[in-house]
Amino acid sequence: MHMTDVLPAGDISKAVEAFAAPDSFNHKKFFEMCGLKSKGPDVMKQVFGILDQDRSGFIEEDELCLMLKGFTPNARSLSVKETTALLAAGDKDGDGKIGMDEFVTLVSES
Repeated sequence: MHMTDVLPAGDISKAVEAFAAPDSFNHKKFFEMCGLKSKGPDVMKQVFGILDQDRSGFIEEDELCLMLKGFTPNARSLSVKETTALLAAGDKDGDGKIGMDEFVTLVSES
């Protein structure tokens, strides 16, 4: 499955382009711009499945770094600062990774 199977390609492109500059990523704005925030939990779970590259049931720090690439392959990687901030925002139980429910909450609260 590809991200464009669940979100409009144009919205993804606009969102990724908006955060092309290093250290400019804002997850709240990104999730809104790409259209994910307006989707229901089922679509959010599909997106989670795409971002969970190793199928561990969690999005770990190394996968978070590549989050934009999960939306479109030619996107940049997140910086360490951006990755750390995203992990802090999404990791509600403090285990160092984001589970599916945490991801849905992260997107919904954005």
